[in-house]
Amino acid sequence: MAVSEDEAGQLRTQLSGRSPAGAPRGRSRRSPAGRRAVAAAGWLFVLPALAFYGVFVLRPIGLTLQYSLYDWNGIGLARFVGADNYVRIVTDQRLLGPILHAFELIIFFSAVPVVLGLLVANTIRGIATSRLAGVARTVVFMPQVIPLVAAGIMWSWLLSSTGLVNQLLRAVGLGSLTRAWLGDFTTALPAVGLIGAWVLLGLCTVLLLAGMGKIDAALYEAARLDGAGPVQEFFAVTLPGLRQEIAVCVTVTVIAALSSFDIVYISTQGGPGGATSVPGLQIFSLAFSQREVGLASALAMTLMVLVVLVVLPVQWFTRRGEQ
Repeated sequence: MAVSEDEAGQLRTQLSGRSPAGAPRGRSRRSPAGRRAVAAAGWLFVLPALAFYGVFVLRPIGLTLQYSLYDWNGIGLARFVGADNYVRIVTDQRLLGPILHAFELIIFFSAVPVVLGLLVANTIRGIATSRLAGVARTVVFMPQVIPLVAAGIMWSWLLSSTGLVNQLLRAVGLGSLTRAWLGDFTTALPAVGLIGAWVLLGLCTVLLLAGMGKIDAALYEAARLDGAGPVQEFFAVTLPGLRQEIAVCVTVTVIAALSSFDIVYISTQGGPGGATSVPGLQIFSLAFSQREVGLASALAMTLMVLVVLVVLPVQWFTRRGEQ
């Protein structure tokens, strides 16, 4: 049967998968109604997440902001007091002290784990081919697996007056240094910070190890050809390549320091004499023990603003460094 030229052209078009105009099939421009339908379908997928975020995140924040403007015990009638609760936070040492303690904890919760994490991760990277590297990863990450409550109880035993730490000090002839580390006014807060540093060291080490794995090996080889030693190699290649991972570690650990609650509650409950009280513990005490829901809400809002003010510069410096 003879085939005309038009029929042959249509057949070639179907076999090649292209439209008569030469454009690939399935890529034709949609009409405005079609684009609106696609956008509506996209919103349908996003809507459950937005609803969840609105109900469980934005609505509690809005209610907390509302309660912070009232003098309310959580049950009776509320009395509008405006910004009086916020004024009390900055003028009352009982409320301002826990905020200052939280900023002191940043040194232990953030600086110590990040610096030690860099050293530990670099050491593990250097022995990556050894079996010891896997054991070291497991040991360092172990605190992340242990529940914080269990970690707090364990360290309370270790740092007690008859605990292992004091026993070791007596064994090496340093008995004069022994004390109840979590019960002494001068050592209680650093001791709590030590527990937090121990918990967060594993997380920082694993994040930094993952970042080191992404650095191009050719950079290390080029540094060695230029005569760089291990220290120069670390500062010239490793450290610049871990900018994003360090920013993540700092962000996570700073938030952990400012919002710390469980470790402090289990190990000291804010004592002795409020020496280890932190905003999270103070909010819990004000809301559920002292029935000052308005003041607790104001402290919670203040803590949220402080976290944002501390974290945003870290993110800004990181993005500026990338640019």
